[in-house]
Amino acid sequence: MKIVLFDNGLHLRFAPLSLTRPIGDLRIGIMTNTERWKLVEPIAEIFYESEVYLKEKFPATKKADLFVNGALIPNDEVIAAILALSENEKLVFESHELAYKGTGSELVKYTGKTPLLLENRWDIFQKNEIAIQSDFDLISVGRTSQPISTSNTVIGDASLIFVEEGAQVEAAILNTTEGPIYIGKDAEIMEGSIVRGPFAMCEHSVLKLGTKVYGATTLGPYCKVGGEVSNVVFQAYSNKGHDGFLGNATIGEWCNIGADTNASNLKNNYGKIAVFSYETKQEEQTDLQFLGLCMGDHSKCGINTMFNTGTVVGVSSNVFGSGFPAKYIPSFSWCDVDTIVPFRFEKAVEYANNMMLRRKLTLSNAEIDILKHVQSSN
Repeated sequence: MKIVLFDNGLHLRFAPLSLTRPIGDLRIGIMTNTERWKLVEPIAEIFYESEVYLKEKFPATKKADLFVNGALIPNDEVIAAILALSENEKLVFESHELAYKGTGSELVKYTGKTPLLLENRWDIFQKNEIAIQSDFDLISVGRTSQPISTSNTVIGDASLIFVEEGAQVEAAILNTTEGPIYIGKDAEIMEGSIVRGPFAMCEHSVLKLGTKVYGATTLGPYCKVGGEVSNVVFQAYSNKGHDGFLGNATIGEWCNIGADTNASNLKNNYGKIAVFSYETKQEEQTDLQFLGLCMGDHSKCGINTMFNTGTVVGVSSNVFGSGFPAKYIPSFSWCDVDTIVPFRFEKAVEYANNMMLRRKLTLSNAEIDILKHVQSSN
């Protein structure tokens, strides 16, 4: 089966995270939609209908068996409805197009529980609670968790903790009263950590000693997190290894948050937050009272960095210095709070590879071409 995940014209709405990937490859909950559909249909080939410059890494095709909205986070009920579509049928919910086969000329109304659809980039953390619970059900059904060490303290229902093979959890407090806790293959929760569900950590991710995690938080594969986090989604391979606070935030891949960095998620007047929009190229007012940092792939910040409420950092930028930097930092910028200058492309690639080599990886030609496009359209 060939499945296409389409952006539905919302690509820039999820930038800077979507500057380097289609919407269907964004992580929320435990998985990306790429991974969800591979879990449901293991032999399926996944393609994308997204921006042209992404096609080398995220291939496209016009001939597919099924077209699915990349911003739809499917649960078992939605998946069943999509797989039940006949040729030329389109599944819709209110004004939303969920999936179609062939021409999609015959409308079929989805009548199940309200589907989980992402409409803005902050939905990634706002709807993460629902996504974790849904993914937990998809991943754990019919399977048995590895045993939980007796050195841990469990508050709530222990059956809502699922531990994959090779994971290590010792002397932690795990609270499932508000949602499940998923601990991926070869992941580790170090001693003294306090975790409130819903929480998900993917394969090889790590919670450092004494980390405090408030609910609806996700660590993608190979992430390392310490300090205090609340309602944060890390995509993959990113680090916040030390003390400092992140809340209501989204962090891309290969990011590094310096020690004692703090990012505000609430204005001191408790007002609604304005934030930079990649669609309009200007700051737009939201109806959100809680909104923290959004950081694109390969960006970094130095120790003791302070971010204002609703700060947006693009791709491959470096932020450092005392005081608060600008609320919007463009991609490929070198920002020392008072000054923003361009980050030379060859240096950005060098720094990215330096970090990736620690995982025995380097940027592929396709990834370098994506970064070139992001820089040129900055």
